[in-house]
Amino acid sequence: MSIKVSFVSKSKSKKGLLLAILDESLELRGNLASLDKEFKGIISSAIKSKSLNTKKGSSLSLFANNGKVIQEILVYYVGSIKNYDIDKADRIGGGLFSSISKSVSNLTIYFEPSKKVKINKEELAARIIHGIKLRSYTFYKYKLKSKNNFNKSLKEIEIITKDPALAKVYYSPLKALEEGVYLTRNLVSEPANILTPKTLSEEASKLKTLGIKVEVLNLAQIKRLKMGALLGVAMGSANEPRVVSMSWNGTKNSKSKPEVCFVGKGVTFDTGGISIKPSGGMEDMKWDMGGSGVVIGLMKALAGRKAKVHVSAVVGLVENMPSGKAQRPGDVVIASSGHSIEVINTDAEGRLVLADAVTYAINKFTPKRLIDLATLTGAVIVSLGPQRAGLFSNNDELANNIFASGEKTGEKVWRMPVGEEYDEDIKSDIADMKNVGSGRGAGATSGAKFIEQFTQSLPWAHLDIAGVTWAKGNSELYPAGGTAFGVRLLNTYVKDCFE
Repeated sequence: MSIKVSFVSKSKSKKGLLLAILDESLELRGNLASLDKEFKGIISSAIKSKSLNTKKGSSLSLFANNGKVIQEILVYYVGSIKNYDIDKADRIGGGLFSSISKSVSNLTIYFEPSKKVKINKEELAARIIHGIKLRSYTFYKYKLKSKNNFNKSLKEIEIITKDPALAKVYYSPLKALEEGVYLTRNLVSEPANILTPKTLSEEASKLKTLGIKVEVLNLAQIKRLKMGALLGVAMGSANEPRVVSMSWNGTKNSKSKPEVCFVGKGVTFDTGGISIKPSGGMEDMKWDMGGSGVVIGLMKALAGRKAKVHVSAVVGLVENMPSGKAQRPGDVVIASSGHSIEVINTDAEGRLVLADAVTYAINKFTPKRLIDLATLTGAVIVSLGPQRAGLFSNNDELANNIFASGEKTGEKVWRMPVGEEYDEDIKSDIADMKNVGSGRGAGATSGAKFIEQFTQSLPWAHLDIAGVTWAKGNSELYPAGGTAFGVRLLNTYVKDCFE
């Protein structure tokens, strides 16, 4: 959904819907006071008569006549903004987008916040637009002949602010971030007959136009690197695997090591293999490539805003299918690190893909730290639900920084254990390790523990995003479907820790 955005000091046209945002003070200041005066005190009258419901997110539609035109004014109440952070600011925009009708094509926003608000007012204006854009996302690519009853017709927004030029400066990197989020949501939403490992690698290759170095390994190259764990997952599929590496260096030091390497699980469809999943809900497994989607979208966002940082990324792309060529429970595969792995359950495939992807990332880029993302386990959903991602790490500083970025952006994580007491859980009788734990307990930890074996003692964090990658219902910042959880979180982590 393409929406034209303008930051202005005074509305030129007043076409479409006029939206007046009020905070808990209910004071009309600056441009809000001017709007009220122009339309003969209709907003102040509504406040005095207590027509406006002062519950956060409430709105009141007014029809005003200034002697020239009859104009609809929507009054939107946001409550207290004394302690606003970037997440709450974004959610103002997302909430007000949800409150406008489908027929609105042009929107002019009036907002003059209290002096008590901590956030810069021009940044607040930019973030309101950012929230609108995040929430306005749609994926109706395959709605070819059926009527679309969900899409809104919003085409143009102008927001009134004292310093439009400064607001544009704040908004520029947010626009790049939106484009990264959109890319991730698009990729996660694509059906698996369209998005195969090959086509997903081609999507990643398009990032070259932004200055990202992209290399794609084909089947023959993957075999030469002896990625036996990843190849084992891919054996049953007619679609060949790919491994994609990406590098962005926005610093002036061309010889610096990447501050962080992001590694993503990219299982474009997961049937479970021979350990096949139940058929109910299996269609959701098109988004089992969510970790790779986040990594690709994040790299687009960082390059798009010209982030002054050196980062790298690797995604392992496979399809997990049952066939006469598929690996079996009980098979032993050899990862590129030299570790032998007993495959107990072919549906615990993501960690096998990550074993070789992590090894490749470390050997190729020698990064200072590593973060992997994967829709890895149902167990993390049992533990945390759809509200938070599971965070596992061998490094307190890294974990604390990721946690703080999650709290700041609203893409929240919760740290879970991955200590030595869990080592026994993945020991195999016939190989170096097995790919699942010994019992039903601590399933998310056993998955993380498995990945940790390949990190070579590098500062490492694992984000299990199985519960937060796809939403069954609408949120303030995304509609039902792909959330792109992780792009905003890690963009903020990079910005705060390395820029």
